[in-house]
Amino acid sequence: MRIFLCGVSCVGKTTVGRLLAEQIGYKFIDLDYEVEAYYNKPIEFLQKEYFTMEAYRKKVLEVLKDVLQKHHDNYVLALPPSGLRESFRKVINTVDPVIIVLTDRAKNILERISFYDEYSRPMEKRELSEREKENYLREIRLDMEYFGRSYGKVDYRINIAGAKADVVVNKIRGTLRI
Repeated sequence: MRIFLCGVSCVGKTTVGRLLAEQIGYKFIDLDYEVEAYYNKPIEFLQKEYFTMEAYRKKVLEVLKDVLQKHHDNYVLALPPSGLRESFRKVINTVDPVIIVLTDRAKNILERISFYDEYSRPMEKRELSEREKENYLREIRLDMEYFGRSYGKVDYRINIAGAKADVVVNKIRGTLRI
């Protein structure tokens, strides 16, 4: 079985995906990590090389094709928020995966938000000002609306409702009966 996790940034795809894969004995693949390894540079630098995000996503699509050609066994794959847009979906459908979108409230996502420097290294978490929180909440909601349009035709939607990763993994395992 191939399980693809999608959702907006910081919803928990990587954390949940890694734990799920570990529990069920599958390989875990994070497409963001694969993109950085493939091009041997951090995502932020890659994005700056392209005039539009669409041009950057075409490069990500090349990596997705490569990953899917290399892996034929059971795995859990964490997609970027744009991972179910039309061009990605055509490629994804060639491997007949189970597609799960993780959803949550913007407020809960904000509580999990992580920051990385331009080299994709985690930054120390700091307290956000009220103004910063409002700005991030607005951006999260905009992402939810924008990317949510491409999340219509999926196998399962799992609302994680602020739950810890192990609880979400149990929800997924129960849903998939694995």
